[in-house]
Amino acid sequence: MSLALLCSGQGRQARGMFALFDGADAAQPVFDAAASVLGADPRALVAEADEATLHNNRIGQILCVTRALAAAACLELDSPLLIAGYSVGEMAAWGVAGLWSAEETIRLTAIRAELMDQADSGGGGLGFIRGLDRKAVEPLVADHRCAIAIANPDRLFVIGGARADVAACCAQALVVGAASARPLAVNVASHTPRLSSAVEPFEAVLSRSVPARIIKGRTLLGASDGAVVYSLARGAPGLARQLAHTVDWAGTLAALVERGADRIFELGPGGALRDMMRGAYPTLPVRALDDFQTLAGARAWLTPAIGPGGA
Repeated sequence: MSLALLCSGQGRQARGMFALFDGADAAQPVFDAAASVLGADPRALVAEADEATLHNNRIGQILCVTRALAAAACLELDSPLLIAGYSVGEMAAWGVAGLWSAEETIRLTAIRAELMDQADSGGGGLGFIRGLDRKAVEPLVADHRCAIAIANPDRLFVIGGARADVAACCAQALVVGAASARPLAVNVASHTPRLSSAVEPFEAVLSRSVPARIIKGRTLLGASDGAVVYSLARGAPGLARQLAHTVDWAGTLAALVERGADRIFELGPGGALRDMMRGAYPTLPVRALDDFQTLAGARAWLTPAIGPGGA
């Protein structure tokens, strides 16, 4: 059996997002790396910070990447694995695949967020539209000076632009027949042309990063096109480009299945990717770490896919 790991994007960070790792020694180096960038232990930060702080773009990105790296460190994952990440989750996916250390992954995530904030300096945001075909969504977002940021399965589109334009676009989407639509608690228009000025600087930062070899048996897919990432040099242009271009998450999930994924596990926080996968591929077994009360419970579910000899 082939296990696919999904690394989540931001938006579901919450106070209990690190509770499963209490007393887990394997997660400590990840928390130490995050603390050096955040200026505070991430576990203390999520316990004490207000909601605005938790959803700050830079802090949110670092917290979500920290969660995925801590989860991967604690789950004792063996090969083979397929790995993909949603939005900033792609940064985590590179770390889980072994292309970067935890320290390097989190450092680069912080720089990514800072470049995004500089490029979209105030006023940007994201929303979602569910239940319209892409042919209907494309002219709708164009009419409201927005863009499709992420194309998800089941006619779910994340859109981005100026916050007022996103809100107006979502309202109009409901008028023309969308099942649901509303702005999201993300204050930067990720994966849209508003971030074009961040692409080249981020690619330059990536080119100077300190890579390692992908762990044997792990296959990393890029979310911009679902193609396999073999190395930093070959993958960095796509990772940088997705800051300002549509992420084809539906295509990435299809690529995972085409490459043999028959069990899917979301590292979190949250279960949004689990739910998307279940909707698109209802016959596949899909779980999220947040479905479990303990790491031991999660490991028990994962064992058929990663244990000696498979199942």
